[in-house]
Amino acid sequence: MNLENKLIWITGASSGIGRALSIAYSELGCRLILSARRKEALEEVKNACKEPQKAHIVPMDLMNVEQIDPIVKKVIEAHGPVYCLVNNAGISQRAKVQDTLLSVDRRIMELNFFATVQMTKSVLPSMISQNEGQIVAISSLVGKFGSPLRSTYSASKHALHGFFDSLRAEVHGQGIGVLLVCPGFIKTDISKNALQGDGVHQNKMDNAQANGMDPLDLARIIVKAHQKGKEEIVVGGREKLGVYLKRFLPSTFSKVIRKVDVT
Repeated sequence: MNLENKLIWITGASSGIGRALSIAYSELGCRLILSARRKEALEEVKNACKEPQKAHIVPMDLMNVEQIDPIVKKVIEAHGPVYCLVNNAGISQRAKVQDTLLSVDRRIMELNFFATVQMTKSVLPSMISQNEGQIVAISSLVGKFGSPLRSTYSASKHALHGFFDSLRAEVHGQGIGVLLVCPGFIKTDISKNALQGDGVHQNKMDNAQANGMDPLDLARIIVKAHQKGKEEIVVGGREKLGVYLKRFLPSTFSKVIRKVDVT
């Protein structure tokens, strides 16, 4: 699949996996729409791309879902149909269920699930009209199984799987692909930005995260999976074995996950 000059829209592009994906897609000559809240950080990402002139910055706060549809319409009017939407924006969690305020649960679901759903619904009609497109959703290994201290984060990623599996079936035969990406530990600031029970950022790097895969390595794997038309990929180190343990030996998985140091 030749992606040169295709328009790729990446949310959460200011850092981490989103930044790495911006660089990886730029290496293939793609045109890019880079979105996040921090304009200055997006400028840095744009300048890190192979062809900065092909990258366009569109700052947006996905928590304000009412602004998504008007912004999408403006982008399409200015740059043409979006060939690929990469739903990457999200936030993690580090707190027990009993210690997490319901408002924090809602905040996580609003960004990780509902904002992703609205972005997809806003972009989808142009893909259908062109009979061409790709939607990439960045999930997680905990979109496949639950893990302590990540209850609502895990729930939000599980929800993405249900939504995008359904969407994939609905758009079959319309030239639109859906790729779900399930990364394990990636060396980003996701654990630093993770919300504690009161909604305050953890501001601490998890040991597993610090020793995780380089985000650019992950990004290149994602781009290759996109080009090959894959529907779902699981990426990571030994932690990805949890997916298969949960599926084939669920009682054993249950014993293991409650003993593992998950931070």
